[in-house]
Amino acid sequence: MITNRVELATTLHRSVALDSIEAGIAAADPETVVRERIEGNGQSLIVDGTTYKLDEFDRVIVLGAGNAAGHLATALEGVLGERIDDGIVVTDNPVQAETIDVRRGDHPIPSQRGLEHTAALLELAEEATEDDLVLALIGGGGSALLVAPADGLTLSDLQETTKAGLASGATITELNAIRKHCSTVKGGQLARTIAPAKTVGLVMSDVIGDDLSVVASGPTVSDDSTYADALDVLDRYDINVPQAVRDRLKRGRRGVEPETPSAGDPEFDQVAMHVLTTGYVALEAAANVARNHGFEPLILAAGIRGEAREAAKTHVAIAEQVLETGQPIEPPAVLLTGGETTVTLCDDSGDGGSNQEFGLSAALEIAAERITVASVDTDGIDGASEVAGALVDTDTIPDRLSRPAAQEALRRNDALPVLDQAGDLIRTGPTTTNVNDLRVIVVDDGSYSKDRSELS
Repeated sequence: MITNRVELATTLHRSVALDSIEAGIAAADPETVVRERIEGNGQSLIVDGTTYKLDEFDRVIVLGAGNAAGHLATALEGVLGERIDDGIVVTDNPVQAETIDVRRGDHPIPSQRGLEHTAALLELAEEATEDDLVLALIGGGGSALLVAPADGLTLSDLQETTKAGLASGATITELNAIRKHCSTVKGGQLARTIAPAKTVGLVMSDVIGDDLSVVASGPTVSDDSTYADALDVLDRYDINVPQAVRDRLKRGRRGVEPETPSAGDPEFDQVAMHVLTTGYVALEAAANVARNHGFEPLILAAGIRGEAREAAKTHVAIAEQVLETGQPIEPPAVLLTGGETTVTLCDDSGDGGSNQEFGLSAALEIAAERITVASVDTDGIDGASEVAGALVDTDTIPDRLSRPAAQEALRRNDALPVLDQAGDLIRTGPTTTNVNDLRVIVVDDGSYSKDRSELS
């Protein structure tokens, strides 16, 4: 899974961190998830103990979007086979499916082909009748992959708004409040298009708290956010968006544009949602691997958020406390966190996502050889880069002469070149899943040598 593992695994600490990361990503793989959570045949579909009788429906249609949607689609075909009649999913990591049309879109910035594929998906959704069952595959990345500009807006408007929002430091919940009100598919509007057909949502959550209205901007669930909320986010973070976007949001606040459907609206009467996997699943799997290596694991939190560089300082401080006091756990230990940190860009010149910024900030803080820190985005794509994240220790910034350049790179949000030069980028390519970020901090008790020859 980690394509440059040999170059990275130069110590036992690093090997444990890499093993933990790989286990976490693998645990959220769609094939694993479907095998554990879904049963079915030509007569029925059983999701977490809830049975849907397929013989009550004329057609079974699959619609969806997300980084893992293609792999989830093929796994579902393995369960239902020829009972699936039609389907379209949009993903940035496509695979060949039997019946479902898996189409390539783009992430994290919406694209022209995403626009075209979403139009085809919505056309199929509109064809669904009350005699059909629609299986909606929803996952991380769906906000960018489902592209349907609201009236008066263009693809360019959405692209500029997304770029500005991602650079602002706004949380995904805040950013999605804007996206929902600039779209005809997000914020419950796909459910509106599918109605009156029965919708069963199958969700791979990549958001803190597993709020279904946030995953992929909640295309099949009710939306509590408003036009006023979206405008507040723009103003609070000073996000510069096209005038057409701001004008639309202002019209919506005045009541000229219709709000996204909210709880209690009839389009949700025939919607049932199931969360198949979350970031906590990845944390538990990583913890098991750490335990097998002889390290005591501790899951600190699944919902870490805030600025990546500041979160990194806190993580290193906790690791230092483990070394110094044995609290909150005695070493050898592995500390684990999930969630999603943010980066507020100072300009557009830097390279590297939030996990690389976390890694570089951690590397500047680490003073003890017995601490190793890894941070990845489980979809294998950190920000807009082609790497998953970083693995750092005291060798990443080895001397005082290299610190000023690293500090300046961190100030400019330019972590990737520094980490690349150090050989500490984690590369996986696009994975088969997306359950947010995964961080692993290895803290030993001094009994493990840094000599590569002692790796198991």
